[in-house]
Amino acid sequence: MPTPTLAPSMRGYMRRWPSADLSAAAILLAIAVPEQLATARLAGMPPITGLYAFIAGSVVFALLGTNPQLSVGADSTIAPLFAAGIGAFASVGSARYTELVGILAVMAGALVAAVWLLRLGWIAEFLSAPIIAGFLAGIGVVIIVHQLPDLLGIAGGGSSTLGRLQRIISQLQGVKLWTVAIGLGVLLLAWLSEHLSRRLPGALLALVLATVLVAALGLEHQGVQTLGPFSHGLPRLGVHGLSLHALGRLAPVAGIVALVIITQSTATSRAFEPARAQEPERALGRDLLAIGLGSVVAGLAGSFAVNSSPPRTAAVVEAGGRTQLTGLLAALAVAALIPAAGALRYVPVSALAGVLMFIATRIVHVDQLRAIGRFDLIELALALVTLVSVALIGVMQGIGVAVALAILDRTRISARPHLHVLGRIPGTTSWAPLSSTEGALPVPAVVAVLFATPLWYGNASHFRRQFLAALPRAGGGPIRGVVLDALGMTDIDYTGMSALRSVLDELEQEHIAFAIARAGAGVQAELARAGLTPGRIPPERLFPDVDAAVKALSEENRLTGVG
Repeated sequence: MPTPTLAPSMRGYMRRWPSADLSAAAILLAIAVPEQLATARLAGMPPITGLYAFIAGSVVFALLGTNPQLSVGADSTIAPLFAAGIGAFASVGSARYTELVGILAVMAGALVAAVWLLRLGWIAEFLSAPIIAGFLAGIGVVIIVHQLPDLLGIAGGGSSTLGRLQRIISQLQGVKLWTVAIGLGVLLLAWLSEHLSRRLPGALLALVLATVLVAALGLEHQGVQTLGPFSHGLPRLGVHGLSLHALGRLAPVAGIVALVIITQSTATSRAFEPARAQEPERALGRDLLAIGLGSVVAGLAGSFAVNSSPPRTAAVVEAGGRTQLTGLLAALAVAALIPAAGALRYVPVSALAGVLMFIATRIVHVDQLRAIGRFDLIELALALVTLVSVALIGVMQGIGVAVALAILDRTRISARPHLHVLGRIPGTTSWAPLSSTEGALPVPAVVAVLFATPLWYGNASHFRRQFLAALPRAGGGPIRGVVLDALGMTDIDYTGMSALRSVLDELEQEHIAFAIARAGAGVQAELARAGLTPGRIPPERLFPDVDAAVKALSEENRLTGVG
């Protein structure tokens, strides 16, 4: 296993990049500060730990990650997962709860980093563009529903999205108008600033204005909830309260959190993946290693597991950030702000909810879903199933359902491939499908067919039916020969071989000669193992190209019409 190089995204740094990275870092900082505070609250942790998580995740990923624009830190997707899991063992907000959160971060991070060690980066290939679009939209819905209670000034509750919505509806009579006004005001200001210029720090500006308004008018006495006083000193380093009992109880939760981190980070990396010199699989593995180690460092700093962030990554991309210097500069700026974090006590909770809701709306790409629907309704259905599953069932379950459906759809397609009848292009020795090649012509008495896919149990019966149905397509007169172009037939399993044997039986009964063209060494070896060569298919019936096979069968049967 090669040793990872440091700061790979900054290699070959160019002189024209610093201004773009500095500008993107300022925008990332403006988004990250309010978002990390809100996510810490969602996790049931002290607000300052959200800033610790951002620093740990950003610095470690800048040093080890390959994706130059991926933003790593506290994430509102996994926060509810570990908060619910650990809440079963310790009271939210208690010292024991904080200790278990740190232990869980180290455990989950180690599991995520193991993906690099075990070379499991290939999991990215199972996330198609429609699944990613549905996944991001589902996350947006989850974030919005989680933030509605804080936006309305009512108590939250419920273990699922539907349960939370029912809880919210039952408390609508307790909505606090000042709280709603502040939250919607922050959301509106963030939205307007983005439409005026994506470089305006609208979210941070709105948060500052909301905080000043609450402090100046004493709105805490009007029912507006604020963060209140909290500890904001240096983190207490190390793992505390560790025991075998704690590890055993946290193991299932750590596994779930790690799987969600891997899934979301894979989807986010694929959604914002730049052109890379490295292989995508290796790059993804390195990125997961960096994210996993970022969680370990965050846990050791008394914070919680980190994850890649779709909205923050989108902000960096839109701001033109070129390398991970963007994340590193933002992290250093956050670290410099920590000594003054006590001033955040007056930040209204509904303002943080407005910030998170604004971020959520930016990852629901309606235009992309429409484009997917125009292209293929089945793929749109996969995207919508992912969206609904993530939003209503859970992130991991939603991705699992979507990937399973996508694999089933691919299996369905591969089990029903089209068998092409070939024709010769006049004046050449080339053969091409009659259905898609203008000018291609069949020849008398010989049918050439192409089955450009492995022959396996899923498509064996389909192959036999299509093969026999193609025989009447000869250029005229009785059929004397059939040529199977096996160029794309890279493998034949036992069931497929049985289907081929059945086809040979029927051809022999009709006294029709059979030949194979362009069979690879693997297929020839499988034919020999099955006893079809040299017995049923003699060596002289294996040809390097279709034209040679057609000519040989024509001459063998004393036919004419082949040049």
